[in-house]
Amino acid sequence: MSGERSATIETLEALVQRVPADARAWQQLGFGYRDEQRMAESVQAFARALALAPDDALSALAHAEICLESGLPAAALARRALELAPANSAAIGCCATALAAEGQRRAAENLLTSALAQRPDWLEGHKLLAALRYTAGDEHEYARSYAAAVRALPQHLPLRMAWFRSVAQSRNWEAASRIIEECERSFGAQPAFTIAQLFIASESGDTARAATLFAATAESHDEVRDLAWVRYCLRSGDPQAAEAAALRLTRGPSARLAWPYLSLIWRLTDNPRAAWLDGSPPYVRSYDLAFEVGELGQLAVLLRSLHRARSPFLEQSVRGGTQTDRQLFFRHEPIIAALKSRVLAAVREYIGSLPPLEAGHPLLATPHESLLFAGSWSVLLRGQGFHVSHSHPKGRISSALYVALPDPAARGDAPAGWLEIGAPPAELKLPLQPYLRVEPRPGRLVLFPSTMWHATVPFNEGERLTIAFDVAPPKH
Repeated sequence: MSGERSATIETLEALVQRVPADARAWQQLGFGYRDEQRMAESVQAFARALALAPDDALSALAHAEICLESGLPAAALARRALELAPANSAAIGCCATALAAEGQRRAAENLLTSALAQRPDWLEGHKLLAALRYTAGDEHEYARSYAAAVRALPQHLPLRMAWFRSVAQSRNWEAASRIIEECERSFGAQPAFTIAQLFIASESGDTARAATLFAATAESHDEVRDLAWVRYCLRSGDPQAAEAAALRLTRGPSARLAWPYLSLIWRLTDNPRAAWLDGSPPYVRSYDLAFEVGELGQLAVLLRSLHRARSPFLEQSVRGGTQTDRQLFFRHEPIIAALKSRVLAAVREYIGSLPPLEAGHPLLATPHESLLFAGSWSVLLRGQGFHVSHSHPKGRISSALYVALPDPAARGDAPAGWLEIGAPPAELKLPLQPYLRVEPRPGRLVLFPSTMWHATVPFNEGERLTIAFDVAPPKH
């Protein structure tokens, strides 16, 4: 965040000074602080609102949620919020997440299972339960709640499609196909089913079927279809066709998904717009942050305590390790606050190194007036672990900060464990090399545009502990 006091916050602070016994005023101040990612102040404001109105369900839930996000004990608070609003889905989800965060995974799973038995159409509940099961190591039956719900609500199409998306994320193409085939039997032919089958065929390597389905949907400008078409064309050696679809995507809500592919397309075709997009040299900067003696070790101890999962989340790039959930930089520990301050100073320096504003550019189009985080997390990789090449569509500026690394002898010969910038996804089989490789060092922060592909080279043995974050794009 920027650290500056906004006009909204000044107005709300003035309001609680005028009416200090008004619970609603403190509640609104709590939401204002939360929106600006001032978590400690938000916790205090909601606590004050609850002290003035102990039975207010909205403040109770908001207080539980903000404590959970801050890494504070929240299960008891969430149970109280659930008592006040037992039918509130957000309260159920908050309570389950808080229980899991405090080591009560079984209780969290039971709570979600019970809620879904009463409300099988609660899509977010299914997603939470599937994530809870998958990260606990259930990589085969994690989505079984969807199957039970479909049996209870066979005509609920959004439920079936949510089930499909959950299964497709694990790249279980056979199971995903069965779900769509059953949809077609139950509901008849629909464009959404054709797009789903197209996606499966394209991503699973069924080239002939994919070609047939792409031809059948040529007049469709569905964004899922367009993105699948971009990837298909790149695999098939037709960057010109891929470019047309990717440029179309930049004019809609999926723009930040399309820019990384345009980088690949323009590099393949020697188009100077690659340098316009990624920078020449690329907009990648490294900063060796100053830490007190022992500070990185203390930070590593805290981070290790947060890596409770057995498997990474389905949508993540991690292979051979785990990634923390929720916003790391929202946590209450002083060592996190001190780190965040250093990080923000480096981000401001990075922004100052960039070229002038330029309309239409995903990084340079608008000022960086407010620095809010779209996400912040830790990754722990073990021997042979790595990140597949990926980009961060929710961010504007992305990062890698190295906290603990294997001994050089255990890591293996360079570039084992190094960060690759600009490496295309391996499954596209493109003849492109990374823009550069960055050697990790404890305390080193690497910043780069969120539209850039990046990956980690596997290493032999040891533990590689990092922090990453995305600076959010501006709100329009």
